Amino acid sequence: MKHRTGRPTGSLCVLLASVLWGTTGTAATFAPDVGPLAIGAVAMGLGGLLQALVAAPRIRRESAGLRARRGAVLLGALAVAIYPLAFYSSMHLAGVATGTVVSIGSAPLASALVERTVDGRRLTRRWTTGAALGLAGTVLLCAAEAAHASTGAGAGAGSAGATVLGVGLGLVAGFTYALYSWAAHRLISHGVGSSAAMGAVFGIGGLLLMPVLLATGAPLLDSWSNAAVGTYMALVPMFLGYVLFGWGLAHVPASTATTLSLLEPAVAAVLAVVVVGERLPLPGWLGVALVVGCLAVLTTPAGARRRSRTTSAVVAAEHV
Repeated sequence: MKHRTGRPTGSLCVLLASVLWGTTGTAATFAPDVGPLAIGAVAMGLGGLLQALVAAPRIRRESAGLRARRGAVLLGALAVAIYPLAFYSSMHLAGVATGTVVSIGSAPLASALVERTVDGRRLTRRWTTGAALGLAGTVLLCAAEAAHASTGAGAGAGSAGATVLGVGLGLVAGFTYALYSWAAHRLISHGVGSSAAMGAVFGIGGLLLMPVLLATGAPLLDSWSNAAVGTYMALVPMFLGYVLFGWGLAHVPASTATTLSLLEPAVAAVLAVVVVGERLPLPGWLGVALVVGCLAVLTTPAGARRRSRTTSAVVAAEHV
C-alpha cells in the first residue's frame, strides 16, 4: 500500500532530483580544467559524506537494521563509488549528450533486470510502455546530438576508440546507478528509513571516493570558478538531489525511479541550448517530447486512470 498511496509524491521527488542532475553537464562546462574523475569524486564524494553527516542521528538509531542488511549497504556503497567515475568519464570521452543518454538510458533496463533476477518482480505493461517511450526518446536525442556534433567543425569530437570506450563506461554507469538504487530501495522496503539508508550507502560510497579526490582534485582549488563548480555539484545535484531521490524510493520501485530519471538527459539537452548556446535539431526535440510522454505514462495515478475508465463505462451504459 505504501507504493500506491505515495506514488505521486515519490514520482515528483524523483523528477525534481532528475532536474537537478540534469544541470551537472552544463555546470561542468564552467570548470573545463577539472578532469572527469575529480568532478565525479567531489560531487558524489562530498555529497555522500554530507548526506551521512545530516543523517547521522537516524543512522545511529537504525544501526541494527543496517547491520542486519550490511550486504545491501556495502553493495550499494561500492556502486555509488564506481558510478560517478564511470559517468563523468563517459561524458568526457563520448560527449555530454551521448554519455548522459547511454548512462541514464540504460539504467531502467539494468534496474528491471536486477529486480527480475533478484526479487522475481514482474514488469507491468505500464512500465514497459513508459520505458519504451523513454528509451526511444533518449536514442533520438542521442542521435540528434551526435549528428549535430559531427557537423560542428569537430569541436569536442574524440576518436572512434574514445567514443566506444565512453559508451562502455556509460553502460557501467547505468548498471551501477541501477544497483545502488535497488540496494537503497531494498533497505527502505525492509523497514530502514530513507534518510538512514541513503546516508549509510552514500556515506560509505563517499569515503571510498576520497582517495580519488585527493589524487585528482588539485585543479578544483586553482580558481574560484572551479571551486564554485565543485561546491555546487556536491551541495545541489548530489546532496539535495539524492535526498529527494531517497524520498522517492520510499514510495516507488527502483525500476520506476530509474525510468523517471530519463528526464535528466532531456533537461541536460535543453540547458545546453539555453545556457551553453548549443543547437538541438528537430529529432532531438522529438526525443524530448517522447521522454515527456514516458513521464506522463509513469506518473499518472492508477486511480485516476481507473476512475476515468469507470466514468466512461457509466456514461456509455446511461446512453444505452
